[in-house]
Amino acid sequence: MRQHVNPLSRFFQLPLELPAPEQLFDDPGRPIHLDIGCARGICLQELAALRPDRNHLGVEIRRPLVRSAQRDRDRLERLNLHYLFCNANVSLEGWMAALPQDRLQLVSIQFPDPWFKRRHRKRRVLQPSLLLAIAATLQPGRELFVQSDVLAVIEPMVALVELSGCFDRPAEDARPWRADNPLPVPTERERYVQELGLPAYRVLYRRNRQPLPDPEELEIAWQRVDNPANDAVPPDG
Repeated sequence: MRQHVNPLSRFFQLPLELPAPEQLFDDPGRPIHLDIGCARGICLQELAALRPDRNHLGVEIRRPLVRSAQRDRDRLERLNLHYLFCNANVSLEGWMAALPQDRLQLVSIQFPDPWFKRRHRKRRVLQPSLLLAIAATLQPGRELFVQSDVLAVIEPMVALVELSGCFDRPAEDARPWRADNPLPVPTERERYVQELGLPAYRVLYRRNRQPLPDPEELEIAWQRVDNPANDAVPPDG
């Protein structure tokens, strides 16, 4: 059962100064996998054990889940793993911008909260400003992975990423959806979906060499695609 919080509420709009990698990991020089919306973080626990050559950071807007995940991390002594409470669209941009070049090598957004209604589009986790911050931090060839079990969630994410022009899909991946998860560990939600025999919609992107688009132009283009009714021109007179 998903427990939504409204990321636009005043409390979640307060920017947080997130700790630098030196404060999070025993070896801050490892490449970082950033999982946005990590929930309880069990997937990252397993990934941290399977991939000790990476640092794994989960960020989550629901503070109780972060506290529980961090307690597990401390108990397991996974020193290449950390969890942080924050609103990704408020606090992540500055943190990513301060990273050494090519430190961030993978960003994943897996099964984000399903804000279905158009009027709730600003509550979605992947907003144009966050996407541009990710694209600005990832070097060419580094990866962005998105997945959901809800088409109404994944389709706007895909539309936004592809409108930016900053990412390409691997040529060998199936269209419109990748057949499997490129990560070796599924999330709890993914396991639940698989047990029910339901589909998961996945896309893997790699940063290309295209420059970042103008933020305002990207926002306008995304609104036209995501809510074309708002782009209607009223008749003269």
